Amino acid sequence: MDTATTLLSQARARYTQRQLAEQLNVSQRTVARWENGETPCPTMLAPALKELLGIRTAAANQDFTFIDLFAGIGGIRKGFEAHGGRCVLTSEWNSYAQKTYLANFPDDQEDVHTFVGDIQPFPASEIPDHDVLLGGFPCQPFSIAGVSKKNSLGRLHGFEDATQGTLFFDVARIINEKRPAAFMLENVKNLRSHDKGRTFAVIMETLQEELGYEIHFKVIDGIGFTPQHRERIIIVGFREPTDFSWDDLELPPVGPKLHTILHRTDGSEPLLEWDGDRYFDHDNREVQPKFTLTPKLWAYLQAYAAKHKAAGNGFGYGLVHPSGTTRTLSARYYKDGSEILVSQEGNRPRRLTPRECARLMGYEDTFRIPVSDTQAYKQFGNSVVTPVMREVARIMAPHVHQILGASKADQSMSA
Repeated sequence: MDTATTLLSQARARYTQRQLAEQLNVSQRTVARWENGETPCPTMLAPALKELLGIRTAAANQDFTFIDLFAGIGGIRKGFEAHGGRCVLTSEWNSYAQKTYLANFPDDQEDVHTFVGDIQPFPASEIPDHDVLLGGFPCQPFSIAGVSKKNSLGRLHGFEDATQGTLFFDVARIINEKRPAAFMLENVKNLRSHDKGRTFAVIMETLQEELGYEIHFKVIDGIGFTPQHRERIIIVGFREPTDFSWDDLELPPVGPKLHTILHRTDGSEPLLEWDGDRYFDHDNREVQPKFTLTPKLWAYLQAYAAKHKAAGNGFGYGLVHPSGTTRTLSARYYKDGSEILVSQEGNRPRRLTPRECARLMGYEDTFRIPVSDTQAYKQFGNSVVTPVMREVARIMAPHVHQILGASKADQSMSA
């Protein structure tokens, strides 16, 4: 029995089906179907169920502070808050991402912590002290798609890109100044192979030799948590030696299928106050027609795919059925949606809606989307799979507390 189903069973001992439905923003019928085994309880609901049950890990009861660099819409933050982290500084330069971030973390508008736009000119000395540095530093200079685009434009990439590639060094200067107990950096899988491995070698040398941190890295695929093949490299560093091991990760061997994140046409789709009928027509129980490809676009994508197939290339659209899983959602999804097209019987395929993209990245339905569809697609395409971040935070937290505890003991002995 998976974690979400187990938690649902425990929650039913305390709550009625109606109470659970209200708390989880679903219909009572949906809860009944989960209970009866007609459909699996979505993995993404595990955190909400744990909150209802009052379950917190031992590490979560010992708060630590963190800063959220290149924060996007807060996906990494959500993972570390779930295990006791408290954000003391956020940095995000994009105004649309800021709008989404602040809509979902409203406390940040009340001087509870520091909110910074561009981190590059911000003095490291003015950054609040923190225990953990988090950063999904911009990946375009290192990704396959990003490198191809820059090459076609005749632009430099990697550390030679003055506007993006060097942002890693802003991470380094902050670590050097503030010496946090730990850090977690996230990037595209291709970071390891960029520039024949030289880019990654410079990163490792900076973190290990120059800054003196114990480093662990691993490529993790989020497909065990959401129905999306999405590999990202996670680099974890600790100020002091630890027995940290990636073997402690608990990655589900079998993940959910696409139907678990799609809008439900059986009457059980929740009517969210902040969405209304923007993505889903609740009266007619159907996804809004604007998300179905036009005849012209569908014909173009088919012709484009046929052309490349004839040339022996693998380029083309990704048609997926509700019982399957998807390719990686990208920031370019707003253009034509070609990498993930949902099959519709008797009709042309459609794009995922922004709400479905949110679910595909592991965001609960309580996550608000205050921006246009175009901006939402870009934001979720650039985001992290939030359950992966929760799992990384879970195995990091005990080692963070160990280092912090040792530091406090040393300070007491010195006093």
